[in-house]
Amino acid sequence: MKIGLEVHVALPTKTKLFCSDLAYENQEEPNSNVCPVCLGLPGSKPVLNQRALEISTNIANALNCKISERTWFVRKVYFYPDLPKGYQITQLDGAIGTNGYVAVHGKKIRIRRVQIEEDPARITREKDYSLIDFNRSGVPLNEIVTEPDIFSLEELKDFIDELRSILYYQGININQELKTDLNISLAETRVEIKNVTGVRNLIAAAEYEIARQSELIKSGKKIAAETRAYKEDSNETVSSREKETEEEYGFTFEPDLTFYDTTRITIQKPIIASTVAADLANKNDYGEKTIRELILFNRRNLSLLSSIKKEEFKDGVSLIEKFASFGIDDYSEKEFKDMLKHDVSSVEKSDFMFMLGREKKPEQKAGKPEIEAGIKEMLSSDRGLMERGLKDEKAMSFMIGKIKEKYHVTGKEAADFIRKVIKSMSNN
Repeated sequence: MKIGLEVHVALPTKTKLFCSDLAYENQEEPNSNVCPVCLGLPGSKPVLNQRALEISTNIANALNCKISERTWFVRKVYFYPDLPKGYQITQLDGAIGTNGYVAVHGKKIRIRRVQIEEDPARITREKDYSLIDFNRSGVPLNEIVTEPDIFSLEELKDFIDELRSILYYQGININQELKTDLNISLAETRVEIKNVTGVRNLIAAAEYEIARQSELIKSGKKIAAETRAYKEDSNETVSSREKETEEEYGFTFEPDLTFYDTTRITIQKPIIASTVAADLANKNDYGEKTIRELILFNRRNLSLLSSIKKEEFKDGVSLIEKFASFGIDDYSEKEFKDMLKHDVSSVEKSDFMFMLGREKKPEQKAGKPEIEAGIKEMLSSDRGLMERGLKDEKAMSFMIGKIKEKYHVTGKEAADFIRKVIKSMSNN
């Protein structure tokens, strides 16, 4: 089995790839954020967004690609309603980056190329008609094309996690839906599943397609070279059309754009969270898996764990996990460093919030002797209340609740203790 991917990533620019329309803002009203360029009107001319070029160069570098010193664009010719020009402006031989890789558990998944391209319009299909919204037309994308180096579902999951983490640290909004073309071959024939949105759907589509092709092979049937679509509602892939070849797209040089020099673009040192996790684990004698999970998609955790001493490291990890368990995600570095001075391993949330300085000191909980004395005093003056509690479980639960509230105690242990005291009084 071989799996290859074409992952489409929306770049974090303010404006679109070839015009000055906003890329992500003011998108609510369909076809309101458009111009002659992204509508593909005759006579309109594209102008490259320089920021998209800079971001793409750094992404290609983070994926260990060879950066093209001179890059250019081509026209990918095909006819579809979301592409009024009749072609998409993209890259091929002049792609921004080539021959890279992503390391996953020691294995290199090769990256064939990283290319810059424009997003087409959005199509909404109804029962007997379709609607087109051109607000998305021209949004800048990187298409990341892998070699067919993924040989299992587990490798696919690990690769997507690693890729998304690298993109996250490049400033990409990974919460936007990832759109992927999935290529799977269990025999010699390659099948492509187009436009799978989201990580969960990608894994589900791969699982279904592997099972489908396996069944065809077992029954001696031929696997057709085709393009398929993933149906989220029925969790299946369905035939869409015959698979196109590169030649059928009629790639030609884009004459409305020029060649672009990348040698003056500032290349930032990429952050590879999995590598940082391995280094931190080795430096602090701690489990790499736990560190990786904490920093894979979290800049603050990476910064905090990279800044503390070895003797504080174990407590630092526990403190980060404590913040998460209490649903606190807006703490500052100063709050973290202050809390690191305390042992919070067995602290409840109310006390934790007081120590953090965000809530008033919680009322002191009563001890067992004080609770027992209070129960005896209350029930001695009202034997009927005690008798009702012994006969009726609802009355007993009501009494227990009132006592717990009065003495600021919680949990099953406190309830069992109160019940025991009440029953012991009935024997006196």
